[in-house]
Amino acid sequence: MNRIALITGATSGIGRATAKLLAANNFDVIITGRRKILLEQVEEDIAKSWPSEVFTLNFDIRNKNEVREAINSLPVEWKNISLLVNNAGLASGFEPLNDGDFEDWDKMIDTNVKGLLYITREVSRLMIPRKSGHIINISSIAGRETYPNGGVYCGTKQAVEAISQGMRLDFLPHNIKVSRISPGMVDTEFSIVRFHGDSEKASNVYEGLVPLYAEDIAEAVLFMATRPDHVNIDDMLILPTAQGSARDVVKGNSH
Repeated sequence: MNRIALITGATSGIGRATAKLLAANNFDVIITGRRKILLEQVEEDIAKSWPSEVFTLNFDIRNKNEVREAINSLPVEWKNISLLVNNAGLASGFEPLNDGDFEDWDKMIDTNVKGLLYITREVSRLMIPRKSGHIINISSIAGRETYPNGGVYCGTKQAVEAISQGMRLDFLPHNIKVSRISPGMVDTEFSIVRFHGDSEKASNVYEGLVPLYAEDIAEAVLFMATRPDHVNIDDMLILPTAQGSARDVVKGNSH
């Protein structure tokens, strides 16, 4: 029987790529997200391409009651989750703090921090009695460095770093691995969401360089998830060749 992986934010970007790559490598996958139509498209793509089973959960990770109900609704055979990939996250807005939008702040904090906590609490309670499991949190280079106009987003990702370390300690007695991946610039919906749908601003972020792609991060997830039982890859920072830090990039050297 295949191992079961639950991937949050699986409707696009890193989450979608991860769900597909895990399904291609003998994982049955539970894919979750807010956008039902996109979830169904991912489900259809997986079903057409690989023999792995797929189960969808449509809910808003910011709502703790929806999270609890979704996990409780899983059929018994789907509750044996061995891998949780906490991918759901976003940046919203790009202004100095004094001009920040309260709704943007709430959206980032509720998704990136509280949503991660809600889903981890419910899934870890399924893992603990079995004394096995693996949780991979998708963080960001913003979890290590703070840059202008991104203080709140960076704050949420620095919270993910601290929470990940706390999880590792809390779950150590239960034989549950905890890992984190911190990507740099990844060409996904990230910038479109950050700039509230302004595609020109979003495309300028990646113009003149080769960024990371969702599949690059998915491969890192697969690598972490398939190490031997005695090996836990605690932390991984992944940057495109053209990026040296959160703010230092070189444009024009792409091939």
